[in-house]
Amino acid sequence: MSDSLLEPTAGAATPAGTSIPDGGARPPAGASPRRRRRRWPALTRTGALVLNLASAVLGILIWWALAKAGFNLPTPAAVAKQARHLLADGTLEHDTYASLRRVLIGFFLGCVAAVPVGFLMGWYPVARALIEPWVQFFRTIPPLALLPVTVVLFGIDETPKIMVIFLAAFLACVIAAFQGVVSIDRTLINAARVLGAGDFTIFRRVVIPASMPYIMVGMRVGLGSSWATVVAAELIAAQEGLGHRMQAAELYYDLPTIFVNVIAIGILGLLMDRILLVAERRLTVWQERR
Repeated sequence: MSDSLLEPTAGAATPAGTSIPDGGARPPAGASPRRRRRRWPALTRTGALVLNLASAVLGILIWWALAKAGFNLPTPAAVAKQARHLLADGTLEHDTYASLRRVLIGFFLGCVAAVPVGFLMGWYPVARALIEPWVQFFRTIPPLALLPVTVVLFGIDETPKIMVIFLAAFLACVIAAFQGVVSIDRTLINAARVLGAGDFTIFRRVVIPASMPYIMVGMRVGLGSSWATVVAAELIAAQEGLGHRMQAAELYYDLPTIFVNVIAIGILGLLMDRILLVAERRLTVWQERR
């Protein structure tokens, strides 16, 4: 018996007395056609900038409304006036330079040290077994908990502050670099070996490019940890810096000065994060983006 005899022809009657229309079976009663998922249109750079500015204006308006509603907050006008005063006498510029210098040195040294260590942990099992327990051990200890130790060992100058910033950036970046290596598709590495590539060539042409998105994410996380660490360190042992200035203002209940320094830290952190985003886009041009 041929297979064609087993198939109903177009328009043939079914046991229920209905017919099958040309082009296939009828969907069950009550079933709705599958709706396509609506996708938002791509956002241009100009559109993103407009939304950023609108978000900033909305935040300032909410802040002003809360201050006028009786919350214990200085108004945006009072903070702006105090910022002009601190800029005029050079205090804000001096403190900003001190904090930014500490963050840049500690953050740069931490990232430079973390990338090769993370690569070693991800590539060589022996190195992973030797290094990973120490990394996980120090990850459970807040960097500020080590500040008294560094003060005793290195004194009260810049070294203790830079050391704790270094540790905060290092621990965030080393885990990201390690995860980037272990997440690489083994097919890429095997294909490179089949083509005769050695370890150095594989590292340069496969491992580093494939790990770069993870590394950049780790650097962004480490940047936030660095700023949080430097402010706390300056609250404990410093004679200058944005954190030190906030502590001094707290003694006199000078809320406008505290807000000026908080906003300065946020602006500096945001600008540095945007610089890392630009670097990430240039270093990962091969990556598909949404």
